Amino acid sequence: MAEPSIQENGPDVRVERDGDLAIVTIDRPKALNALSPDVLSALLTAFETLSAEGSAVRGVLLTGAGGRAFVAGADIRSMAELTPEQGEDASRLGHRVAAAIEGLPAPVIACVDGFALGGGLELALACDFIYATDASSFGQPEVHLGLIPGFGGTVRLPRAVGLARAKELIYTGRRIDAAEAIEIGLVSRSFADRDALFAGARATLDEVRANAAPAVGLAKRVLVDAAGRRTESATELEIAGFGDAFRTEDMHEGVAAFIEKRVPEFTGA
Repeated sequence: MAEPSIQENGPDVRVERDGDLAIVTIDRPKALNALSPDVLSALLTAFETLSAEGSAVRGVLLTGAGGRAFVAGADIRSMAELTPEQGEDASRLGHRVAAAIEGLPAPVIACVDGFALGGGLELALACDFIYATDASSFGQPEVHLGLIPGFGGTVRLPRAVGLARAKELIYTGRRIDAAEAIEIGLVSRSFADRDALFAGARATLDEVRANAAPAVGLAKRVLVDAAGRRTESATELEIAGFGDAFRTEDMHEGVAAFIEKRVPEFTGA
C-alpha cells in the first residue's frame, strides 16, 4: 500500500489521504485537542474541501491526536471574554462544522480514543456513527461552567439516545464510559485499543465502499434531512431520494448484475 499523502489545513488539523479514504486528525494534544476558533475554521475548510471532491472521497475517519482525547471540549479560555453576540458567533461556527460533516456524501466515522466531552461529543455526534476504545468517556459538562451545549448537543444527542437520557446527561453534566455509551446507543462499537479501533473503522468503510457511491450518498442525505421531521414529511424525502437513485448509472448496473447473477461493477456515476 502506498504511503498516505498529507494535506495541512491549519496548524492544528491535518488531512491524510489513502486512496479514496481520508483521515482527518485534530492535532492539538497538549490542549487535549480543544476546539479553538482556529481549529473549528480548519475543520470547516477540511470538510468543505473533501465535499468538493465528490465521489473521489468514499469514507472519512475523524479522530484526535495524542491518545488521551478525541476532543476534550471547546477552548474555554477563548470563550472567557466573549459577549453574548460573540458567543452566538462561536456557536454558529461550531454548527457550520457539524453541517459540513453531515453534508459530506461519504460516511464519516468518529474514532474516539479518550475524552469526548462538550464540543468533542457534539463533533462526534455530527458524524454518521461513533466507534471508540474501551477507555473512552463521553459527556456534555457545559452546565458545570454555566453554559449549555452550543455545537448541536441539544439537537443531536436526543436523536442518538432519546430525549430523557439526553436531558439527564445534559442537566447533570456527568460522564459515561464506553460500556454505558454503547448500552444507550451513543456508540456503535468499542475496541480494546487504538489500533483495533482504526482497523475496525477501516473494515466498515471497506464494506461501504463496495457499494454504489451515489446510493450511499442518497441514503445519508435522506437520513440526515429526515431526522426529527414528522412521518409525512420524512417519507416524502425518502420518496424523492428513491426516485433520484433511478437517475444513476450505478442503480441500473446493480439491478442488471442482480438479474444476471454477477458482481456489479459500480463506477460512482
